[in-house]
Amino acid sequence: MSQQKAVLRANGFTFKQFFVAHDRCAMKVGTDGVLLGAWAPVVGARRALDIGSGSGLIALMLAQRTAQDVTIDAVELDAEAAAQAQENVQASPWANRIHIWQDDILRWSQRCEQRYSLIVSNPPYFPPGSECASAARASARYTTDLTHDMLLTCAETLITEDGFFCVILPAEAGNALAALAQSRGWHLRSRTDISDNETRPPNRVLLALSPAPGEQFLDRMTIRGPDQRYSDAHCSLTRDFYLFR
Repeated sequence: MSQQKAVLRANGFTFKQFFVAHDRCAMKVGTDGVLLGAWAPVVGARRALDIGSGSGLIALMLAQRTAQDVTIDAVELDAEAAAQAQENVQASPWANRIHIWQDDILRWSQRCEQRYSLIVSNPPYFPPGSECASAARASARYTTDLTHDMLLTCAETLITEDGFFCVILPAEAGNALAALAQSRGWHLRSRTDISDNETRPPNRVLLALSPAPGEQFLDRMTIRGPDQRYSDAHCSLTRDFYLFR
């Protein structure tokens, strides 16, 4: 049994400092969310926003990584997922720092009076296609309700002048979003291309965009080494969260 499967329970996932129930969420705890939550640059963050929070996983990870005076808002469209995220937050050590909002981010962003130095999103990325088992899963998977153009508009409305907007996407979708963002005046500040192992090309990408120009960091990470064990880079990134690391 793998280390990750050893901590996977029927209704959720146990991390070192918190548990995430996800049985009422369309999208379950997965590698992408964990990578984004562990990778997003939190140094200097004063207020953070998680768009499309689902179970609350990334918001909880950001809370673990930041100081006690950093507050985190998490917006989730689906009522069941938002309710479960709220329960996960209340059971965590950071209940007073994370606020779950059940709303459409397009509406919410127009009413919000705060600005955020860190915005993260593990967004939908499939174009509308085959029918899903539920409307909630379709909303989580497909860009029908939240296109990447809409997502960038929300981020532009909510981010501070020197803030970071971070996403994880499949490589092709990530390249398209990066190009779209740069055409709208964003600056690519950090990019990590991720591959399953050393012999395969990258299949997903982590991006950090900012309204402000600055030094750019580009690198690549593999999930597993030649022996199929988790790579040193992956273990280093996630060791504060996964058990048995």
